[in-house]
Amino acid sequence: MAITKAKKQDILAKLEGVKNEAEALVFVQFNGMTVGNTTAMRAKLREEGVGYFVAKKTLMKRVFGESYEGTMPELPGEIAVAYSTDAIAPAQQIKEFAGKYKDNIIIAGGVFQGVFKDAAEMTEIASIPPLQVLRGMFVNVINSPIQGLAIVLNAVAEKKGA
Repeated sequence: MAITKAKKQDILAKLEGVKNEAEALVFVQFNGMTVGNTTAMRAKLREEGVGYFVAKKTLMKRVFGESYEGTMPELPGEIAVAYSTDAIAPAQQIKEFAGKYKDNIIIAGGVFQGVFKDAAEMTEIASIPPLQVLRGMFVNVINSPIQGLAIVLNAVAEKKGA
């Protein structure tokens, strides 16, 4: 269905805003999603601070094509863009929904740190644990030697006391 020139200008303005404000973009190939599933997914994405916008591929290529380093990945089928100011949240959230709605949602690629990434690279980025989990892992790494030292000192103290 053809869209009017005014509507195209609105979509281009929205995509420009996404390009300027988002830390990361994920190109999402979707097919056969029910209205209920799509509505639930959009609501969950919104809760997590991730935007989701469907636009024509030609308009996406016009806005994103020359804006980032590398080559824009192939965008087969119907494509939407998920975006956020959090660098890994869009990829994580879309990966979660791709697991839930198999064959209906696929990560087709994206932009991470100003560079186009293909589907495999974006899926790998989606596997990075959330920031709070990473902080917990870091604290655990720092705490482990201290805990080991405390155990050794306690064992030495018990041996000298006995």
